Amino acid sequence: MRKDMTIGNPMKIILLFSIPVLLGNIFQQFYNIADSIVAGKFIGVNALAAIGSTGSLMFFVTGWLNGLSSGFAIIVAQMFGAKKYDDMRHFVAMSIYLMFGFAAAMTIGFLGFNVPILRLMNSPADLMGDVAGYMGIIYAGLIITGTYNALAAFLRALGDSKSPLYFLIISAVINVILDVVFIVVFGMGVEGCGYATVIAQGISAVCCLIYIVKRFPILHLERKDFEICWDSFGRLLKLGIPMGLQFSITAIGTIIVQSAVNIYGPVHMAGFSAAGKIQNIFATVFTAFGATIATYVGQNRGAGKMDRVKQGVRYTQMMVLGWSVFVMFLMFFFGKYLTYLFVDPSEQDVVNVSVTYFRTVFWAYPFLGSIFLYRNTLQGMGYGLVPMLGGVFELVART
Repeated sequence: MRKDMTIGNPMKIILLFSIPVLLGNIFQQFYNIADSIVAGKFIGVNALAAIGSTGSLMFFVTGWLNGLSSGFAIIVAQMFGAKKYDDMRHFVAMSIYLMFGFAAAMTIGFLGFNVPILRLMNSPADLMGDVAGYMGIIYAGLIITGTYNALAAFLRALGDSKSPLYFLIISAVINVILDVVFIVVFGMGVEGCGYATVIAQGISAVCCLIYIVKRFPILHLERKDFEICWDSFGRLLKLGIPMGLQFSITAIGTIIVQSAVNIYGPVHMAGFSAAGKIQNIFATVFTAFGATIATYVGQNRGAGKMDRVKQGVRYTQMMVLGWSVFVMFLMFFFGKYLTYLFVDPSEQDVVNVSVTYFRTVFWAYPFLGSIFLYRNTLQGMGYGLVPMLGGVFELVART
């Protein structure tokens, strides 16, 4: 059911909308996390290191598609808020063209440069086969990933953050089952995790499409909606590319760090991987607030209600700071025990690497949360350049 975010209590709307987005983001991360847990438990530390070392690369690839779809959806949200439904459907159709084009180009490019990219990341030679096989399967499924991201973004643009969550939960459960079946039963190794991820994401995309067809007549497209308009492509790319770059620039910074960690071998790779995945789960709250505020600002900007935009940003900043304090405490004092989700407690060297990471970065969470808030606020307003430049500065500083 679509939700008009231009009326009602801003704080309540943002909080209720962000909870399904949060859970959805967690379950979307769960694909790689589930792969890591199953591989680490049933194959060993090297398998955990192999899959774990791909986390930043996967974030780069899928983050670009996620950022593009989120940027495109901002215009859809603005048209919905302004009650311009014909224009809204037109922009949905143009977004579909662009998403398929980008996904196809990325699949061809990354499959062609799979091994050279991994060598640039200093992936150890003894893990190269597993890492390349796993990522090759992920690249081959990028059209599926892009399809889900686009459909879910359109639903959220119309205020429905619950349905994408339900479909992700279903596919996440299927992913875990397939991980165990492919690895334990069929002995497929790390590549079995890749196949499980792509199949599960495909199921999620199909569920989204069926739901839109049956429950969202406002999104039913006609032939006229698909008439190519270069100006519309330009408007979509003006927001989509900066938002995609924003995600990608952050991921490139993570890849740079991962490349440095890879030099130290499987123990550090596994410890850094486990810590990064745990941190990402808790930082997903910031991502959810960011996605929520982008939709909220987009609808209210489209409706011309700037006072509500300011109120929403203020309330979200308060919630971001509150969550930051909680995460700082948790990571500093209990990060060690959370690492046990990924490795046996006897792997003390791996655990120590994770603890070092947690106690180095714990103080920075308030700044991280605020970045997501203000970047997405600007995106929702229709300004893509400043958030992108902020990401470039972050990349340079990190390097």
